[in-house]
Amino acid sequence: MKNKLFIVVPCYNEEEVLSETTSRLKAKMRSLIAEGKISEDSRVLLVNDGSKDKTWAMIKEISRADKLFTGVSLSRNRGHQNALLAGLMTARGRVDMVISMDADLQDDINAADKMVDEYLAGYDVVYGVRNKRDKDTFFKRFTAEGYYKLLGAMGCQVIFNHADYRLLSSRALDALSEYGEKNMFIRGIIPMLGYRTTTVTYERGERFAGESKYPLKKMLALASDGIFSLSMKPLRVITGLGVTLLALAFALFVYSIVRLCMGHTILDWKIITISIWGVGGLLLTALGIIGEYVGRAYMELKNRPRYHIGETVGL
Repeated sequence: MKNKLFIVVPCYNEEEVLSETTSRLKAKMRSLIAEGKISEDSRVLLVNDGSKDKTWAMIKEISRADKLFTGVSLSRNRGHQNALLAGLMTARGRVDMVISMDADLQDDINAADKMVDEYLAGYDVVYGVRNKRDKDTFFKRFTAEGYYKLLGAMGCQVIFNHADYRLLSSRALDALSEYGEKNMFIRGIIPMLGYRTTTVTYERGERFAGESKYPLKKMLALASDGIFSLSMKPLRVITGLGVTLLALAFALFVYSIVRLCMGHTILDWKIITISIWGVGGLLLTALGIIGEYVGRAYMELKNRPRYHIGETVGL
């Protein structure tokens, strides 16, 4: 086994795009093999994340028709990050390197050539990074860039404009397997591995068919997973706000006593009411943030499996 590559592709309800995706991946893999960059026993691993359509049936048919394609089906839908992790861990021990990418054909498949070249040059982690967002709507561009900036401000190590299109070496896969979080935020954990890293830029295209699997609601959920699993900064912000409010309350108390001694009335009841509401809102927000950490710690304590493999094909 030398320079054996698996391309891991999580799939959820991708029947509209799967035929085109596998066709392009087949051409790319054949090209890399012909150039001698990867071994002939390299494979494409399609991971079915509990799809409700014909995705798994198509994967089995594709695999039986061409040994280049293999498949893994989770017992039920577990979400993109768990499906991706299932594919990576299935590939672990079988490969020298693995490339992960989405099934929607927005990631430029041709960037895989540069990723393999960087691996051959000695890099263990190669990030696929978007070079621009011209094709995105203003709202999509604003929320996506705000997402990365928010994670950075919260102290999370993330690569700007990088999602889950990357290459990992076998030892990077081994290191990733040692992280046991149940709410795993893979794109935030990879930079923590160390090892030699580099980036490959590419232009992200439009989705070939079907609908996006990451609407705003899921993006917000993914962002919260990243913040609460990688950063303690929200708790420190709460502490800072609490100390600030305590100082303001003490200053207001002193000011009120001084005014009372000078014969003035104490502050208007409206200001006091607003202050109470403000403090109450802050307390509820603080409890919510703390609850997020406690809830995640509770789920980690249960140590439940992140996924179950229901069926495989071609492995």
